[in-house]
Amino acid sequence: MRVIFSIAATTIGEAIRRRVLLVILLVGTLLLAIAPGLQVLSARQERTVLKSFMFGTMQLTSAAIAIILTVYLIPNEIDRRTIYTILCKPVRRWQFLVGKYVGAIGALGMMMALMTFISVILFYVMQRDAPVSELAGIGQVAVMYYVQMCILAAVSITLSTFVAPLVNFFLSGGLYLVGTLFTSVFETFEQNSKTPGLVKTIAHLVGSLLPNFSRFNIQNSAINSVQTIGSETRYYVESGVYGVMYIIATIIVGMLIFEKREV
Repeated sequence: MRVIFSIAATTIGEAIRRRVLLVILLVGTLLLAIAPGLQVLSARQERTVLKSFMFGTMQLTSAAIAIILTVYLIPNEIDRRTIYTILCKPVRRWQFLVGKYVGAIGALGMMMALMTFISVILFYVMQRDAPVSELAGIGQVAVMYYVQMCILAAVSITLSTFVAPLVNFFLSGGLYLVGTLFTSVFETFEQNSKTPGLVKTIAHLVGSLLPNFSRFNIQNSAINSVQTIGSETRYYVESGVYGVMYIIATIIVGMLIFEKREV
């Protein structure tokens, strides 16, 4: 564990020093700073649009950081040949990969925590009459986004063990879009009694293999009080377990591929 945490700490330091990530974070923060301009709307519209704007900015910025942060982690170490220095020590390849991943989600967590803090402060300043439950709701959405981005980072770092960074960027981004927008389509095919058996099987297989990012998008219930999540605690626990299990399975696949790869 000491080896993993050592590699993770180094990865966090490298992430903080990377200008492109800081630029993305700065752009996301500046977008949040535009929020006070929404005061031209009516009180009800302002609250709804403000939340939608904050959540959208947080999600897109976090996704960009998660992908860009992880697509280069393994390839950069190989290109710079620093991986030879690390692996010649008593460090196993799986420890190197896990350490890189832990460092990546650690850096991602710090950046998302900053955006969440700014969002909560802005919302409180602009909506002084907002109850504490609404502020807590912003935090809940951010936590679910974080689990979502941890899955995305796991997918991206696993792909980085066998594809080039540019290809990985589009693959990870494409999987994120499909897992966010089209998961319900596969579920519809699978549950529809009129769907042919072969199509049902394919839909079930694809739906099971693809990461279900959409289940972590709970912003609608936070924006509109009319939309609620039935059995909230159960939903959060099941989503958390799903996220952890998918991450573990994905990282194991990455370990197996990385062990076989020539570096």
